Amino acid sequence: MKIISVTGYKKSGKTTLVERLVQELAKRGSVGTVKHMPGHDLNPDGTDTRRYMDAGARAVMGVTHSGTAKFIPGTDLGNALDELANSGMDYAVVEGFKDSRLPKIVLGDLELPDEVARLDSGVDLPEKVLTNLLDIIEQQPEYHTLDSLITKVRQNPRIAEAGAIGSFTGIVREKTGDVETKSLEFESYEEETGNKIRLIETDLKACEGILDVRIHHRVGRIEAGQDILYIVVAASHRQQLFQALSDAIERVKAEVPIWKKEHTTTGEFWVQDHP
Repeated sequence: MKIISVTGYKKSGKTTLVERLVQELAKRGSVGTVKHMPGHDLNPDGTDTRRYMDAGARAVMGVTHSGTAKFIPGTDLGNALDELANSGMDYAVVEGFKDSRLPKIVLGDLELPDEVARLDSGVDLPEKVLTNLLDIIEQQPEYHTLDSLITKVRQNPRIAEAGAIGSFTGIVREKTGDVETKSLEFESYEEETGNKIRLIETDLKACEGILDVRIHHRVGRIEAGQDILYIVVAASHRQQLFQALSDAIERVKAEVPIWKKEHTTTGEFWVQDHP
């Protein structure tokens, strides 16, 4: 899923720009949106759904004739993006969340980190400017969860031939003997990493009985216990599935140019430099 954020002051045309981007991106794939709504309460006191949540429900869903709303505690942007990814979205357009580390289209004279484009206003965009924004969105890194990859695999036209879907999730191991790892930091050459991963996927899909392979390796700082690597395979038979998963794991480790730095209770070091 490609993610872009649109940020700016009030009356700068944020909603108009989001609407225009959604219209264009919907021609290319499925689109979800997230809107920052400080000061609003979508699940106010006195409603049945709020009473259920106050009683201890961790998630509450309201189903109406026009749609379904899901209420969960907290206001975490990451949870919202995971929901969109898990639903199989190809694009996510976020309005607001100035303090996030998302790539941003900034409207007006705000000074924000992670800016990828700047406009005076989101209203009445020339076609050339809109095309440039769409190109920028396509250049953003993919955002995936395990469930989002499984959703993509299930959408494969050949899924009717599958007898099994299997997955591997690599996580940050917190304890190795007496040493505790606080986090891992991954760096990569983005283009080369993407090319290598696509090559592994293509090679494995050429194997007998393998219908689809999806691989996603996260980069940046990842805390202890969090996910690093997802691999999802659809195959005609379980024996083919297990072999493909094993081959994918070993090839990612051996061939994909990703460097790992460990942050532990005894110090920090790049793994390839550590004896």
